[in-house]
Amino acid sequence: MPALRALTESGHEIVGVLTRPDRPRGRGRQIAPSPVKEAALAYGLPICQPETLASAESRAALESWHPELLVVVAYGLILPANVLTLPGRGCINIHASLLPRWRGAAPIQRAILAGDAETGISIMQMDSGLDTGAVLLERRIPIERTATSGTLHDRLAQLGAEALLEALREIAAGTADPRPQSAAGVTYAHKIAKSEALIDWRGSALAIERQVRAFNPWPGAETRFAGEPLRVLAARAEDGAAVGEPGTIIAARRDAVLVGCGDGQLALTELQRPGRKPVAAGDFANAGRLVPGQRLG
Repeated sequence: MPALRALTESGHEIVGVLTRPDRPRGRGRQIAPSPVKEAALAYGLPICQPETLASAESRAALESWHPELLVVVAYGLILPANVLTLPGRGCINIHASLLPRWRGAAPIQRAILAGDAETGISIMQMDSGLDTGAVLLERRIPIERTATSGTLHDRLAQLGAEALLEALREIAAGTADPRPQSAAGVTYAHKIAKSEALIDWRGSALAIERQVRAFNPWPGAETRFAGEPLRVLAARAEDGAAVGEPGTIIAARRDAVLVGCGDGQLALTELQRPGRKPVAAGDFANAGRLVPGQRLG
């Protein structure tokens, strides 16, 4: 959305917008358009929603637009070779990492899980590989200790829109300087599996804190309590030795519930039961649901 808004409001001629087909959304699972489609309609832009780009029929609208350049942002479909070569100036992608680190589907979550100190945006020329193309421009930002994948995503989306406009100015002026990616430092950000969100209290408090941040808002770090799932939406590692078996509640404070880990202690600050609204962990404990000596997991 930030990239589409930036392109439209900066005066670039957008000949068409490709977005995924309408999907079921929300609790009612009603068929609804994507936010990109809604915005494109509001801007009066031509829209196409192919399920695939593999067939000539699915590419007909795109080819009829005769695009000079394609801008790809979290599209979700692989572009075949005859799409990559369609525009005279090629295809560029906004990728949410400092390539070649974290090529692939989930660069934001993987950067947080790994404890990276910084991340950023790479404006990349697309080729047939998985995020292997030359980098036209990159912008760096620190990963703050409190950042979740949701908040970091929003920062990077805005940064990517700004970087995109700068890269387009350089392309138009003929001053763009594509930099081939280094063969060193390549890592892959594999797609997130829901099973990764289950907390193993035998891990370190810092690693679990990163897990909580990386999987907020989706799929949500999760433990078990009283026979049902319990989502941990916010937590922070604290100094102090673990007490008892990992997962044991050490203290229920006004501001947090302290849980022992395999290494260190984790202060839970926001929790959510199935079908309920998120609540402060202290309030959850005050309701008598969490007391010292109980175990999670």
